[in-house]
Amino acid sequence: MNGPGTAPDSGLGEETEDVRVGVYVCHCGGNISDVVDVKELAALSAEYPHVVVAKDYPFMCSDPGQALIVEDIKAHGVNRVVVASCAPALHEQTFRRALQRGGLNPYLYEHVNIREQVSWVHKADHAAATRKSLALVRAGIEKVVRQDPLEALRVSAERRVAVIGGGVAGMKAALAAAGAGLAVTLFEKGPALGGRLPELGRVFPTEDEGAALSRRMEEEVRSQPAIEVRLGAEVRRVDGFVGRFSVEAGDGPPVKAGALIVATGYDPYAPAPGEFGAGGPLTVTLPEFRAALEGLTEGPLLTWKGRPIRDLAFIHCVGSRQVEGIHAPQADGKVNDYCSRVCCTATLQTAERVLDRHPGTRVYDCYRDIRTYGRGHEAIYERAARKGTLFFRYREDAPPTLVEEGGRARLRVKDVLTWDTEVDLPVDLVVLATGMVPRDIGALADSQKLPRGADRFLQEAHPKLRPVELANNGIFLAGTAQAPMTVDEACAAAGAAASKAAQLLLPGEIQLDPFIVALKPERCDGCGACLDACSYTGSLTLSGEGPGRRVEVNPALCKGCGACVAVCPTRALDIAGWGLDQFEAMADAIAAV
Repeated sequence: MNGPGTAPDSGLGEETEDVRVGVYVCHCGGNISDVVDVKELAALSAEYPHVVVAKDYPFMCSDPGQALIVEDIKAHGVNRVVVASCAPALHEQTFRRALQRGGLNPYLYEHVNIREQVSWVHKADHAAATRKSLALVRAGIEKVVRQDPLEALRVSAERRVAVIGGGVAGMKAALAAAGAGLAVTLFEKGPALGGRLPELGRVFPTEDEGAALSRRMEEEVRSQPAIEVRLGAEVRRVDGFVGRFSVEAGDGPPVKAGALIVATGYDPYAPAPGEFGAGGPLTVTLPEFRAALEGLTEGPLLTWKGRPIRDLAFIHCVGSRQVEGIHAPQADGKVNDYCSRVCCTATLQTAERVLDRHPGTRVYDCYRDIRTYGRGHEAIYERAARKGTLFFRYREDAPPTLVEEGGRARLRVKDVLTWDTEVDLPVDLVVLATGMVPRDIGALADSQKLPRGADRFLQEAHPKLRPVELANNGIFLAGTAQAPMTVDEACAAAGAAASKAAQLLLPGEIQLDPFIVALKPERCDGCGACLDACSYTGSLTLSGEGPGRRVEVNPALCKGCGACVAVCPTRALDIAGWGLDQFEAMADAIAAV
């Protein structure tokens, strides 16, 4: 059994006479066999050295297909397996479990993708597709014959999750994790729970007051004995690794946690002075306007700071969907080219609210596109239109301009809906529908090297297969730390993150793939080039002095990316199960075909 500080065997075995390979080619219901001659591929593979059996089958991932592999392991002494089928992300674990049922080490297996890499991209040339498939299968055989048995890494786990951020997503994640049986420490850097939820006014689609919803959730959190709440506790540092994180926040003692849920939220975009008149007396941002709207006295006309508002205009996409060369860049030199998703619905809900409470106020809506996605949200757009909102659509390269004139303003917009007619609207107040920007979480992001997307929000490992997981093991995402979301979407993501954390921690031991850095100590000269190349804090460290200086590997932190292998001048490093000798043999096999 391997643990932190102990790397697995290198997986760099030499060819031996008793290697017996089974090759299994999947038809994939015609996805592969309509292009690739799977029977010829199996027959040619059977002639290759070390191959003792080669078969094709309509669906290798099916129970009968897996049974073929299990039977051949037992009947023919197959001790290495190559499966040629679809992408490994779909069924790699399926076939590893089949090997285990046959009594074989699950890592003595190679998955060759001949669907996405061959049949789906070479439909016009069946003969060439078959030749390419043969090259890939032979490369897989050469790799697996050099494969040593590996053992999964096992790390003991703290059954506690640290939730960073006490907004709606953080509270929901804490409640879900506690309900699943985990202890929870909820860190909030501010003086109260709730985050931005109390500022939102009425939230859609339920029309609940954000402040009341926040209070109800806080009461649930504080009534849950498994949840410890720490206020005024900004996270300063996170050390450790999956199963054994140490979180330092505020003035309290460090907290040991097996997993982290990052629910640090967002900040509303702050328009630059002068942007659509921002900073002047005739403009206000949508979050500020919504927060104040419910407190205003109802009447024929909306009254804002003592002024009657006869004409009110909303401008969409302020700080979102920006265009390079048209909009001013942000601090990092980039524009916010993403959609903030919730602004359209929030704007139209606010417009409807104004018309209900102040029917004498005319409402104009200047937009690029209306994106009221989600169940029930389109109805908000329809109601706002029926109640009198006038819509003007502008092009991305011709945003509206605002000119102040004696206590009022003139909003000029080229309206796409009337063939680019320039419309001049007299307005008393302009509401800027500002988008979301990622919150600065520098200390946390730096200590764990958290990945960010092009939009600067934290980036999930895979949008479909691992939607709330970071590439960093044991760290999950909840809410708008990941992307702009509605309240219900943030709660759904928080529940998913808590479920992932519970699945990981409740067994008390975490099993990790062994495909990590393997060290040949006799070759290491302690130069440290690998540490500079590594993107995962703490994965590699140097110990010793002088000639005895050597690299040490923390298996629980290493991701097996291979960046360190590429820069090692003495070839002291390799990836278990993906050795350089395996790559060289694979390349030779492909070149031969």
